[in-house]
Amino acid sequence: MGENKQRMLAGEWYIPDDEELAADSVRREELCRAYDRATDQAERRAVLEQLLGSVGEGVGIRAPFRCDYGTYITIGPRTFVNFGAVFLDAAPITIGADVQIGPNVQLLTPTHELDPERRRAGWERALPVTIGDNVWIGGGAIVCPGVTIGPDTVVGAGSVVTKDLPAGVLAVGNPARVVRRLERTLQA
Repeated sequence: MGENKQRMLAGEWYIPDDEELAADSVRREELCRAYDRATDQAERRAVLEQLLGSVGEGVGIRAPFRCDYGTYITIGPRTFVNFGAVFLDAAPITIGADVQIGPNVQLLTPTHELDPERRRAGWERALPVTIGDNVWIGGGAIVCPGVTIGPDTVVGAGSVVTKDLPAGVLAVGNPARVVRRLERTLQA
């Protein structure tokens, strides 16, 4: 494994313009195209199992689906991802069980230098994104690098999540802020 890939996986600053990382991207491009063209569930499942690091039973992802590498994405069972998802996985993206992800949601792990010279030179790093079990992320929401969303939380459509969210809350806005706790409803 080359230096830039090692640095990327360690969460350190790295240069993404790298032959090894480019080869990983070619693999991802081919698998994403195959996924988008797949016509039945068995074929889609087979492609997901090649593309993603781990995919639980009953996972549904509507095409088109885009990612950086795929390898660093883990999706728990019974999770649903709607159309147009973009998961930039230069660091691990971990999604729990029974998660609902709306259309055009972005889960972003890369972050860029604030220093203009280093940014111009291409330095970036990636911080993991973690989504707990039974989370609902509304359409068009963006989850920024390094964010963890606790279980049973709801993120409103169009929200931009810049900081961790605790379990069992409703968060909305840009930046997303907790507006209330969610009470569990027991059904008879």
